[in-house]
Amino acid sequence: MSEQAYQVIARRWRPKQFSELVGQDHVVRTLGNAIEMGRIAHAYLFVGPRGTGKTTSARLFAKSLNWEDGPSLDVPSDSDIGQAIMDGRCLDVIEIDGASNNSVDQVRDLRDECQYAPAQCRYKIYVIDEVHMLSQQAFNALLKTLEEPPPHVKFVFATTESHKVLPTIVSRCQRFEFRSIPVPLIIGKLDEICKAESIEVDEEALGAIARMAMGGMRDAQSILDQMISFCGKSINQRDVLEVYGLASREMIESLAKFLVEANYDQMIRITDEFSSEGVDFYRALLDLSEVFREILLTSLRESQSKISPEQCVRILDSLREGEDLVKMGLSEKTNFEVTLFRAVESGRSRSIDQVIRKISGMIPDDVKKKRPEQTNDLSETPSVEMETPPKRGNSEPETEDQAPQPEQTVQEKEVAHLDVPVPGLSGHEEKAAQEEPTHLTGEYDTNTPLPPKEVRQIKDSKQIEQRIGELPDGIRNIMEEKFKGEFVSIEKIDESLLI
Repeated sequence: MSEQAYQVIARRWRPKQFSELVGQDHVVRTLGNAIEMGRIAHAYLFVGPRGTGKTTSARLFAKSLNWEDGPSLDVPSDSDIGQAIMDGRCLDVIEIDGASNNSVDQVRDLRDECQYAPAQCRYKIYVIDEVHMLSQQAFNALLKTLEEPPPHVKFVFATTESHKVLPTIVSRCQRFEFRSIPVPLIIGKLDEICKAESIEVDEEALGAIARMAMGGMRDAQSILDQMISFCGKSINQRDVLEVYGLASREMIESLAKFLVEANYDQMIRITDEFSSEGVDFYRALLDLSEVFREILLTSLRESQSKISPEQCVRILDSLREGEDLVKMGLSEKTNFEVTLFRAVESGRSRSIDQVIRKISGMIPDDVKKKRPEQTNDLSETPSVEMETPPKRGNSEPETEDQAPQPEQTVQEKEVAHLDVPVPGLSGHEEKAAQEEPTHLTGEYDTNTPLPPKEVRQIKDSKQIEQRIGELPDGIRNIMEEKFKGEFVSIEKIDESLLI
């Protein structure tokens, strides 16, 4: 085979039938049913990552519609029209690159050409690749034709960035999602190619190539083609890692183990090995994230896992945050190490709720129910004490965990004043107020007027009792349990004294 006639593996092994399309069974089934039932739409939108078969599916669909004895999903390989469509020689199947033909004038020319009947096929099919690259004016010029095209015209759009396509265009099309191809399917296809090409390759090497392809069959075939040029007829995993700067699966799993154990010395050692072998740190970080994803799934299935799901999630968050740091930073190695250290600390940390739950579980139940004892030292108690008046007739009964309190003496009923400046009082008056506490020697009567103060009081006893009764139960419980007191009056502060 001459050098000029050589074709790369991705072109030679391009699917020629829908049955050869890998990983897109849902698309094949839908298009096949549409052809058999005669429900062929006028516009289709193929969306998905690169190398998943969007443009190839558009060609296969055009071949199925224009076959001489069709339409049919399965077209014989000896069909002249089918072969011309797959080779790009058919006049009625027009492939347009949206990146280079994105002006409004070119779309207007396309709109005018739609009025003419096909030359030799049943349908005139326009395949616009990378349709998201069309300009706003080009999209608008295409709207009317796309909504009501001639009966002999079909449109097939392909794009990797569907969010850039106008919603008015998407609503006029049937949308098909092309998925990333799973690694096992890529390995199976590569193994088939290697056997047909008489290439010896081990399974680990195929796995490394498939993971590096990131779900794209074309990427995997291009990598395989390059590895054949590098290694010849025999390919092993070491060759793939050396050419593309990848870390072995064993090294990534060891790094994950040391990260969980917080073994900084071993993590630094592995990082140094990555640096000396020319490993791509960004790719190593992605592989490490994939390992922790597998650990997370395992911890969710097994209750006896060494690491909890919460720890895995925190570690994955740290690794994800470090991706941009490693990719865009000046020193990949330093940023990679910093990301690992942050992941270690994230895995060892605990949320506040977890700490509170653990501490609460360590406290015995009898201690939880025990009331806090009152201290006689005013320096250790709250700075305000409320007197305890006689029980009201409509008071609620005490709970079981509250012990009855002995009657307080006159000395215990002394009111401690706040050591805080009172608005509206001079320094001398404030000092005098602190040195002369008020002693209450009898039972408190709500009808007895209080001593005159700088603040105005609500003197209506019924209004006072009504206001006290409206206090929330939570405030009452706090005052009774913490301060051994109860609200007995409400004072209205002079508005002029408020700040």
